[in-house]
Amino acid sequence: MRRREFVLALGGATICPLAARAQQPAMPIVGFLHSATPEAYAPMMAAFRKSLSEIGYSEGQNVTIEYRWAAGRLELLPELATDLVRRQVAVIFAGGGSEPALAAKAATSKISIVFANGVDAVEVGLVDNLSRPGGNITGVSFLINTLGHKELEALHNLRPEATAMAALINPDLATTASQSKDLEMAGQTLGVRVRILHASTERQMETVFASLPHMQAGGIVISANAFFFSRRDQLVGLATRYSVPAVYPWREAVVGGGLMSYGANVTDAYRIAGNYVARILQGEKPADLPVQQSTNTEFIINLNAARSLGLTFPITLLGRANEVIE
Repeated sequence: MRRREFVLALGGATICPLAARAQQPAMPIVGFLHSATPEAYAPMMAAFRKSLSEIGYSEGQNVTIEYRWAAGRLELLPELATDLVRRQVAVIFAGGGSEPALAAKAATSKISIVFANGVDAVEVGLVDNLSRPGGNITGVSFLINTLGHKELEALHNLRPEATAMAALINPDLATTASQSKDLEMAGQTLGVRVRILHASTERQMETVFASLPHMQAGGIVISANAFFFSRRDQLVGLATRYSVPAVYPWREAVVGGGLMSYGANVTDAYRIAGNYVARILQGEKPADLPVQQSTNTEFIINLNAARSLGLTFPITLLGRANEVIE
């Protein structure tokens, strides 16, 4: 073989493998859009990643996750969602309330979206039908925002002598009006006046709790939203400082020293959402995946917190508890 023919043959042998590698599909990118902070949602993120890995997608190995955290600044969500669209991610996960999902939906009608939040997906306009969502969006609703009446009932059973209760609600959310209405109607049923108080900053939260002793409220219901969840330690600290019985929508607050909680298992919802994201990466369409409604609720009681407030849980409430922290 002449030298020129040998070089051409060698070149062909080396170029072909390179061409084959160039044709391999790039590692898929999952966009992770959230209204809060990674520190507050670490257990949920772990469940999300674990669910992905169970179907064969391990972060950093065969899938990349691009994180966009708004840290409570909801006005940043539209630009963060648009940024993920510019990155041409394969699918967007939206968590931390309805706002991230709505921002993602407004940013793209082509990229698949999976949400996990505590609202009615039809009511807020994410989908038209739960069983047949259609379009490019589906997800998990754990309906934590609809449990305010249960939280108020638990507080009333603990303090039956109280004629008034307070409720802390974030006024910046799409669900503010419905949460307020549900709590006021629940109060009427129980014969308790409910005072709706608003806070969307840490300073406003301080002001609300400082005003509670003068209102003669028997306790306070903390409404469900990502901003309050990310500041649950501060809320527990304020309730302790002002000796106010409080009921939360998340068990994490009770584990951290809060009095009691009645809510959904948010970590489980993120696990389900991770499963949906993996299935979409495998080729399934959001339109064919029904919105799942997680009905896994749990009632948690902290007896140490009750003793510090000079309260005793009645046997009826203790019997209903899924977990009692001594």
